[in-house]
Amino acid sequence: MTLSITTSTLADGAVEVSPRGEIDVENAYEIREAVAAQLSAGSPIRIELNMRHVTFIDSVGISALVAAFQLAGVSGVKLVVTRPSRFAHRQLWVTGLLGLFGNPQPFDETVTA
Repeated sequence: MTLSITTSTLADGAVEVSPRGEIDVENAYEIREAVAAQLSAGSPIRIELNMRHVTFIDSVGISALVAAFQLAGVSGVKLVVTRPSRFAHRQLWVTGLLGLFGNPQPFDETVTA
């Protein structure tokens, strides 16, 4: 499966970066590039990485998330993960990185708005 990334600006001025698909050795750099593009376009108050539609993430993908977090931090912008899929949440938990990314709760598809 391929990776696609969409971005949008939220009502409070934060930027949401939403990857969809698998984040692996072949495309993980796209996450860092998407964050870098948002930082070069301006200085958002926060970047939210909405990982609801991430079906797989490997160690290279996790490394790309950390690199994006560090890149945002150097620019004075907070990067957090929001709505991670159960798989992404588990990978962040296993690696001990949930706290770094704001302790997001896994997205629950059974809850309706």
